[in-house]
Amino acid sequence: MLTFTLPAQLRTLVKAHDKSVYTMMFEVLHSLLFDFAKRHKQLNNSIGFTAVLHTHSRQLQFHPHLHVVLPAGAFNAKTQQWQKAKGNYLFNVKALSKVWRARMLERLCQQFHVPPTPKNWVVNCQAVGQGAPALKYLSRYLYRGVIQECNILGVHNNLLTFQYQDSQTKQMKTQTLPVLAFLWRVLQHVLPKGFRRTRQYGLLASANRLKLKRIQLLLKVIIFPFKKTKAATRPCPKCKHAMQFIDILPMPDS
Repeated sequence: MLTFTLPAQLRTLVKAHDKSVYTMMFEVLHSLLFDFAKRHKQLNNSIGFTAVLHTHSRQLQFHPHLHVVLPAGAFNAKTQQWQKAKGNYLFNVKALSKVWRARMLERLCQQFHVPPTPKNWVVNCQAVGQGAPALKYLSRYLYRGVIQECNILGVHNNLLTFQYQDSQTKQMKTQTLPVLAFLWRVLQHVLPKGFRRTRQYGLLASANRLKLKRIQLLLKVIIFPFKKTKAATRPCPKCKHAMQFIDILPMPDS
């Protein structure tokens, strides 16, 4: 699993031009990983990966970054076999960070006035076993808001308290903000209309479905049937049948 971040000095620029910068991040990531894979002894063939855009930290502050799930292997077109990379070491993190910074700044400077940034940008690359923990972690952020209702502890005197897990200690902590400040933290993570936060590249792209099926057969992957879940409904307290939403009525003046 890999993580690519932008420094804090660029966050104002990203907020002003979110769609353009997010698109650049995905495009630079695509070219970067394929170029590094070409130079890798075991990965100099076809690779595939899933990239997910996150825009928030655990405290809901604006922190745009990309998470990438990349299998440590590639498909050899000549032998029609899956070629696994050796060991847990995949790419040089320092080299990834330097090239990521250089390419992002090059693209940004072509369109915007870019403020000074640190010499080193944060890039992380680590093995996560079979990848299931990484996919489970990322899936929690795909089809829900930036905060779960259960983590909102209460509102009192126009102050809202919520809880979050500290990334270092893994302990739950709380933070209290004015309601409007909390709403702003949430709303700043709304993506531009029509923008896709999750993208598949290489072997995982839809154009390579047949090749992906061959790899699954080679690796003896068990594909479980997809179970469709019914949409959540609220039953009527009287007849117990599902109720249909009609309208929201304002609260009467007390």
